[in-house]
Amino acid sequence: MAYLIILLPLLGSILGYVSKSFNEKLSEIIPTVLVILSALFSGIIFYNGITQDAYGNYVIFEWISSGNLKINWSINIDPLSSVMLVVVTFVSSLVHVYSIGYMSHDPNRPRFMSYLSLFTFSMLMLVVSDNFLQLFFGWEGVGLCSYLLIGFWYKKESANNAAIKAFLVNRVGDFGFAIGIFLIFYYFGSVNYDEVFLKAESLIDKEINFLGINLNLITLICLTLFIGAMGKSAQFLFHTWLPDAMEGPTPVSALIHAATMVTAGVFLVVRCSPLFELSQFALNIVAIVGMITALFAASVALVQNDIKKIIAYSTCSQLGYMFFAAGVGAYHVAIFHLFTHAFFKALLFLGSGSVIHAFKDEQDIRLMGGVWKKLPYTWILMLIGTLALTGFPFLSGFYSKDAIIEFAFFKNSSIGYYAMSVGIFTAFLTAIYSWRLFFKTFHGSYNNKSLPIEKTHESPAIMLTPLILLSLGALFAGYLFKEMFIGHNYLDFWNNSIFFLKETEHLHLPLWLLLITPILVTIAIPISYYLYVKNKNILDGVKLSNEPLYNFLLNKWYFDELYEFLIVKPLKQLGFFFWKKGDQNTIDRYGPDGFSRVIKFFSIKAVKFQSGFLYDYAFIMLLGLSFLLTYLIIN
Repeated sequence: MAYLIILLPLLGSILGYVSKSFNEKLSEIIPTVLVILSALFSGIIFYNGITQDAYGNYVIFEWISSGNLKINWSINIDPLSSVMLVVVTFVSSLVHVYSIGYMSHDPNRPRFMSYLSLFTFSMLMLVVSDNFLQLFFGWEGVGLCSYLLIGFWYKKESANNAAIKAFLVNRVGDFGFAIGIFLIFYYFGSVNYDEVFLKAESLIDKEINFLGINLNLITLICLTLFIGAMGKSAQFLFHTWLPDAMEGPTPVSALIHAATMVTAGVFLVVRCSPLFELSQFALNIVAIVGMITALFAASVALVQNDIKKIIAYSTCSQLGYMFFAAGVGAYHVAIFHLFTHAFFKALLFLGSGSVIHAFKDEQDIRLMGGVWKKLPYTWILMLIGTLALTGFPFLSGFYSKDAIIEFAFFKNSSIGYYAMSVGIFTAFLTAIYSWRLFFKTFHGSYNNKSLPIEKTHESPAIMLTPLILLSLGALFAGYLFKEMFIGHNYLDFWNNSIFFLKETEHLHLPLWLLLITPILVTIAIPISYYLYVKNKNILDGVKLSNEPLYNFLLNKWYFDELYEFLIVKPLKQLGFFFWKKGDQNTIDRYGPDGFSRVIKFFSIKAVKFQSGFLYDYAFIMLLGLSFLLTYLIIN
């Protein structure tokens, strides 16, 4: 069964693309059915793990055997990977079903469905690996598939640019990740998790000279691995590719943001908890980057107007929550938030796709409004997703987000209190921008002059059914799995898949901490309704009086412009210099172009001897004979 979970999406990717020659419908149905089967098997494995402790490592084949280095291609099933299997396959299967309706008019549907299944396979290989090399294979696989899917509409220049941007930013992070793997292999003699984690404590005090600086080995390894995680999970400084990735079709956005690519970085840090727990400095860096990302992305989302980009920045912010949870040692809470986040974020993305579908591909929320009666099912489903994202009491986001804030408080340290404060403030910002999106999309006056409101329509059942299933997860996943994932006996569930150097003590929480976040996210609803629907003039006045701040947020803290000035333009100029001066004026001029000119010159001269007169041919023969005799005499 474990083999089928992994191989079915790969088979679906191949068969789906091949079957287009016979029937285009088959190219949609085959990958979808196979991924659904993979999701069902994942659910069975997850259930068997809970009830029967049925975990294990299933070797597919021996991959590398060189001296003492032995690496298998394996399927490692433990509590952590079983949770990730459920998340990846469940969301992916619903995205496949949704895509049948959403992409119904696209002529390249077979290619799209094939890429989706390949994306799922790559992520599955990543989460079930038992060594860093197989993980890196899956890591690069999801990077490749994200490039193919973001740039799926390759005739659009913006889509191509977004795909290249995502690919290049991730290459920077992956370079750091690769250095981490090299260090692990060099000093541990292995890349297998069990062997590396077993030896880690014996090297806790080892220092090495890296780029002329003496650094603790474990800390350096953790930081290089975290650089890889920052790139894949779009953390601060590496975040610029994520909003641009919205150029891909909406189902791609849901899959990237909810279940695959961006969650890989969080998974990596949690999987490597035996290393991170031995370096408090690395954990502090993880927490600080997570806090900055959560706050930064939430502030930017406040003023964005593209419905998908708002949700994209929301993902970036929520990933910040997950990272600072890991940074304060609450790895299980980070995975719990990843788990609940997958449901409501996929719901929001696919719901936004339903809205875009209704508005004939319009994505600007300023050109929407007043359609809640026209799109009643999408409205109620987006409402559930918004409530869950904001952490409204008793929905999934409430349990996981509040748990992060509480465990930061339990840390009982400066970094923990900072994380708690940032978490509370960011929760309020999250509520504001989420309700802004909801109210401007569905309520108030209808603002689209190019499309009459009568022509907006609800999405078909094949698109709404996945949303309904995701809404169940957004409503109940937090309540159902809270005790198992983060309750008092959380160690019984996670077993040895997550390493805790010290068990978190569940201290008594002050009443204000229990109430402050639910109160803030609740009062944000009437505040947002008043500001974005009832009295828009207030915000217009605030924008005018704070125009520099508004433009600062609208332009995403000017990071794209900064990178353009510091990196892109200098590299373009450098490349142009080497192209003109190096390639064209030196290599080409004196290389192939020079040789061709010389040969052409002598060819033109030689042609003159092809005159048809006997004395010209005799002269050439004499000349050749002279050269031959001279050569023989000299040698």
